Amino acid sequence: MILHEKLSAQLPEWRERIKTLAKEHGDVQVDDVTIGQIIGGMRDIKSLLTDISFVDPAEGIRFRGMTIPETLKALPKARGGKMPSVGGLYYLLMIGEVPTKEQALEVEAEWAKRADVPDYVFKMLKSMPKDTHPMILLSQAVLALGKDSVFTRKYHEGMKRDAYWEAALDDSLDLTAKLPIVAAYIYRMKYFDETKKPKYNAKQDYALNFARMMKVSDKKGYADLMRQYFIIHSDHESGNVSAHAMHLVGSSLSDPFLAFSAALNGLAGPLHGLANQEALAWLIEVKKQFGGVPSRDDLRKFAWDTLNSGKVIPGYGHGVLRVVDPRFTAQMQFAKAHFPEDELIRLADLVFEVVPDVLKEQGKAKDPAPNVDAVSGTLQYYYGVRGFQFYTALFGVSRALGVTANYVWARALGQPIERPKSLTTKMLEDAAAKATKPA
Repeated sequence: MILHEKLSAQLPEWRERIKTLAKEHGDVQVDDVTIGQIIGGMRDIKSLLTDISFVDPAEGIRFRGMTIPETLKALPKARGGKMPSVGGLYYLLMIGEVPTKEQALEVEAEWAKRADVPDYVFKMLKSMPKDTHPMILLSQAVLALGKDSVFTRKYHEGMKRDAYWEAALDDSLDLTAKLPIVAAYIYRMKYFDETKKPKYNAKQDYALNFARMMKVSDKKGYADLMRQYFIIHSDHESGNVSAHAMHLVGSSLSDPFLAFSAALNGLAGPLHGLANQEALAWLIEVKKQFGGVPSRDDLRKFAWDTLNSGKVIPGYGHGVLRVVDPRFTAQMQFAKAHFPEDELIRLADLVFEVVPDVLKEQGKAKDPAPNVDAVSGTLQYYYGVRGFQFYTALFGVSRALGVTANYVWARALGQPIERPKSLTTKMLEDAAAKATKPA
């Protein structure tokens, strides 16, 4: 398989680089840690290693060094679509090189071979209460799929440490191949009472298969949207909750299914994966309030009323970025190219023009620019995917692409179990007193 061959060829050089850094430069200091960072959730502490992606505060996420616009331009386009194939993105994340069209198709073909979900997974999902959240269902399904983990089986058979990555890659391909089927089944079961098992078509790419299994009316348009969606949501360094959960659990040598279930559970938290549906709900509230797209002055007043009531305007602000999120820009460009007259898109565009200035005037937001969540739910809504709780599940399918690539490389480079050291409040108080004591 092409990913196996390419990774195998790269590993000797990468392992030597990591070995040299650890042996010869292990004492080099790369960051200082403050009491505020310790108390504030380890914010911005430089303590994780990944070459898969990096969030540049001035340019947004970079996949293997490439910005969002560069990535979307460089990757080979899907057959019959205007957006790149998801298989090409997975190749880029895993290998660090832009694939040829043939290499991207080989990844797509590998997914097609592995896209069979056991019946017991569907039976388990059907047995759950009707009002179960889609993220609970998706996490349960991932755990159930772990019964056949190659990594777990080979580990207990005595697999050598240097071969961990090979089993990890097998599991990662199995997991990412099956996720679109499971997610589409959950969507149709929960919102349409359908329980027929979706079928993966080997002649169609990853995103078109997903669009067909979701049964949206405009399958071609939605497939192109999801190609872009899966790409831009795939990874975001290793410090966000879902990515870090995958890394942390995986560092104990839990297999990719166990680790990704943990990642999904973190993504399900309101402070991580909920913002896209909250942003859409706010836009719908504005539209309902004014019976359509309001004037600039009316929107400005509504924004101030929202803030003055103690609420926030969802979709604006970012923990790292200090510019407009390129993922927001990519989605707005898609919307304007395909359905520019849609009222919610026109409203989202007007919010982008008005709200940042309001937030600047308020003075509480460090970064008043829109993030990816400010418009992503709106595009789903246009194509008829209107189960708000399902939006985080879509995010989860996408995030699997990046975190599994990180998992494979972590095992390939022999990254150890993660074990930071804790301090007591008294220790921090003593450190503070020592630092402020007059000389």
